Amino acid sequence: MRETIRFLQGGEIVELRDVGPTETVLDYLRLRCRKTGTKEGCGEGDCGACTVALGRLVGGKLVYQPINSCIQLLGMIDGAELVTVEDLANDGRLHPVQKAMVDLHGSQCGFCTPGFIMTMFTLYHAEGEEKSRKTVVDWLAGNLCRCTGYRPIVDAALQACFDAADDAFAWRANETRDHLRRIADSRDILIGNGETFFASPATIDGLAALYGQNPDATLVAGATDVGLWVTKHLQNLPKIIWLGRIAGLDRVEETTNGVLIGAMASYADTEAAMARLSPDLGELWRRIGSKQVRASGTVGGNIANGSPIGDTPPAFIALETTLELQSQAGSRTLALEDFFLEYGKQDRAEGEFVTGVFVPRLDANQIFRCYKISKRFDQDISAVMAAFRFTVADGTITDARIAYGGMAATPKRAKGAETALIGASLEDPASWAAGMKALMSDFTPLTDMRASSEYRMETARALLAKALMEASGSDPAGLRVLDHREAHNDRAA
Repeated sequence: MRETIRFLQGGEIVELRDVGPTETVLDYLRLRCRKTGTKEGCGEGDCGACTVALGRLVGGKLVYQPINSCIQLLGMIDGAELVTVEDLANDGRLHPVQKAMVDLHGSQCGFCTPGFIMTMFTLYHAEGEEKSRKTVVDWLAGNLCRCTGYRPIVDAALQACFDAADDAFAWRANETRDHLRRIADSRDILIGNGETFFASPATIDGLAALYGQNPDATLVAGATDVGLWVTKHLQNLPKIIWLGRIAGLDRVEETTNGVLIGAMASYADTEAAMARLSPDLGELWRRIGSKQVRASGTVGGNIANGSPIGDTPPAFIALETTLELQSQAGSRTLALEDFFLEYGKQDRAEGEFVTGVFVPRLDANQIFRCYKISKRFDQDISAVMAAFRFTVADGTITDARIAYGGMAATPKRAKGAETALIGASLEDPASWAAGMKALMSDFTPLTDMRASSEYRMETARALLAKALMEASGSDPAGLRVLDHREAHNDRAA
């Protein structure tokens, strides 16, 4: 058992034993270290002003990713290198991304600038990224600026971020890797006592035992939601169990039958595999949160959270995904759709936790489509999330799986519409009418700040029609929202 967390900061190994269960990285930097370059803005992972970089070993390679320090718990950076805006300049010389921001006038009031700089730093160290405005916009979507405007910031990123990394971090990469290997171990972490603690087991068995003894503890994966419980809901969470050090829980295994995703695999870890499974899944993943959120947030956490507006469950339910759960009593598998019982309640026994999901591949005669509808294109909660899988023989639908998020208290299948579409011809839109009508009986959506009940129902019906049109080959390719945004970006350039 280890009673400290260890991480690398400023080239030195830091070891802390006085770590509160819900202390954030931002509070550590600003209140303990007095490093105030990292700013506190929204406090919920939306504005990006608090962005810092974490460096970790991934397959032996040193990889830097941006994170929102306002909702990242301090204990979660164990085993990583923490990089802030104060660390970038070297011997009085600005880092290349800093210099580009100065030269191209990318900063005005400056409050958001450190966050932009840190996201650009991670892009600077990323490998294999295409030099394009689209790439930069994707990377910077989690950073907001309300006075300079984005053009000079995007220009600075295009100028600085796509050559081979040539900074102090690249020069000492071997030394950094050695430090990170030195602080890594397979011991469980427990800081605190029986009443309040931050814990991080190193094995599944250790997690099962600890959670079995403390079923009132809060399990944390990426903290992209739990962090808001702390900063916005002001909840008291005295017992935190972080799953980030459990060997194998971050697995992403592609097989001939599908993709196995461990509960700690992040959106960033799984994005490529999902895109290979279906281009629609790849596009959905690109629109979940921001780079910062996707680097921290996990697929398993999005499911275990049980939100009716979670983006991944409808798509996974339509694909007939199964869920793995485990406890001290053993493990079990169930259909993902059966996991969601009612609002805020899942089929999870005391002491039981999610370990992973299995997403089947499509058969040759199956067509899959999914769509996210939100007020903003980037980094927004769905008003309606829809997913469709049609099994087709000779142009006739022989089976349909249709799932929606945002339409009910849980992610839910439209079983009436599914049944009504069996036998429908993709070449005869009139045969789709029964399914469109049945959909109106499958849901009674609520009205809230994101959308009215009427809007949700009309949108759900429109998305079903769109999926059928695309499956039939009659929908013009230019109707994808993605194309409209890219056209706007091209005009702005």
